[in-house]
Amino acid sequence: MTAASEIIRIAAKGDGVTADGRHVPLSAPGDRLSAEGGLIHGPHHTDPPCKHFPLCGGCQLQHLDQESLAAYVRDRVVGALAGQGVAAEQILPAHISPERSRRRAALRAVRFGKKLHLGFSSENSHRVVDMEMCEILHPALFALTEPLRALVHDLVEDRRAAQVKMTLTDQGIDLLLENVGADGLSVAERLTGFAQFHGLARLSVDEGFGPQTRWEPEPVTVSFGGVPVPFPPFAFLQATVDGEAALVEAVRQAVGASGIIADLFSGLGTFALSLGEGRAVYAAEAARDAVLALKSAGNRVQRKLVADHRDLFRRPLVPAELDRFEAVILDPPRAGAREQVLQLAQSRVPVIAYVSCNPGSFARDAKLLVEAGYRLETVQPVGQFRWSTHVELVGVFRPVPLP
Repeated sequence: MTAASEIIRIAAKGDGVTADGRHVPLSAPGDRLSAEGGLIHGPHHTDPPCKHFPLCGGCQLQHLDQESLAAYVRDRVVGALAGQGVAAEQILPAHISPERSRRRAALRAVRFGKKLHLGFSSENSHRVVDMEMCEILHPALFALTEPLRALVHDLVEDRRAAQVKMTLTDQGIDLLLENVGADGLSVAERLTGFAQFHGLARLSVDEGFGPQTRWEPEPVTVSFGGVPVPFPPFAFLQATVDGEAALVEAVRQAVGASGIIADLFSGLGTFALSLGEGRAVYAAEAARDAVLALKSAGNRVQRKLVADHRDLFRRPLVPAELDRFEAVILDPPRAGAREQVLQLAQSRVPVIAYVSCNPGSFARDAKLLVEAGYRLETVQPVGQFRWSTHVELVGVFRPVPLP
């Protein structure tokens, strides 16, 4: 058996790769290909904890041990940066969220006659894997899946799919049902009875015209830095409390004792509120409901916070605006923040903390900053979507010192 048959790394989409470039699904570093083409497991190959792996699209990497999983998350960042010719001064060890910690999930429900399948879709497929167990969902969310089968069975048309979206909030589970038929008094009573019996924080239904709340005994909130923020149904939220804490801490270390800071693509205020106590914060966000929620929360606790409804793709902050800040945080969507980064590249901002959910778009934006005279000081990789190929990170940029 030659060295060329050994799996030496995991590629971006989760396949193992041999020294001679062959891609091998469901392999781990140290595995070897036999002469007959089979796979001989090595020391980093572990038994997947979930019976649905690998059919369920929620996880792609359950066959990796903790060491290899952390290396994969870190290597995703290293590889993306290398592809753009960008070198970080330090790439920190990856932070991996624990199992059964996911606090939000979007499941699909499909009915076939009397049988309803509820779970994640298989990867690159419309097939729904009927969930009998889950090693990534928070136990409180998974516990609701069986009662949900009975609730939505008659609300989903035969051979049609509905969405079941759940989020853990300060008050409990926020449940949003999409593409279901929920007309009539009897259905309304069933929904209310279900929400009351299971102690839901809120139950909303979207029949194609936006979420309509059917049950909300008290206003639903999520808290950042101890500040409760009104939570729109299934609004964006970091996937795990653990992952959110790791991202916030990396940004906290970056901005240090900076005075006035800007939080761009601020969402509901994950960073603006977690890091904003005792200093002035400007927060910009395109989603109107998120801006109103953040503004309301900041006013209630009398923070020095300005929440601005602003589309940073169409109207990014320009250098004259950016130069007022001692630190800038940006947390854009997966596409990155090219328009805003081009303006940051012309600014004199002392420190930029870039939170990304896509190493590829981050690396492209990082190249623009580095070419403009910034150095990539540190990168903190974070794998809060445990066992998936989804990787997040915080990159810290500072101006290159003048000679």
